[in-house]
Amino acid sequence: MGITKTDLFTKEQNELALIAKAFAHPARIAIIQHLLKTNACINGDLVQELGLAQATISQHLKELKNLNIIQGSIEGVSMSYCINPSTWKKIKDLFNGLFDQYDLKGKSNCC
Repeated sequence: MGITKTDLFTKEQNELALIAKAFAHPARIAIIQHLLKTNACINGDLVQELGLAQATISQHLKELKNLNIIQGSIEGVSMSYCINPSTWKKIKDLFNGLFDQYDLKGKSNCC
């Protein structure tokens, strides 16, 4: 399989695919769910909460931060992370836009 030709797709399609890729790992979903549940900035409790190695969590945090899904700040020697509210709204709107394209009314069987 060759390299994906992103220029063949719309900006929205490419953006949605990148976000979906970020959501494609259960550790990243668990991190996001934990951040949403706590609804606050967190720092060191992810290792204990998820049971993963610090290096593994750091890599997943990096992926989420690169897409601006989470934001962080340095406090002394530790980092604190939280959901980026503006990006979260954009992600919600993108996925809702995709899901809303299918009208369930009157459709019981497509084939």
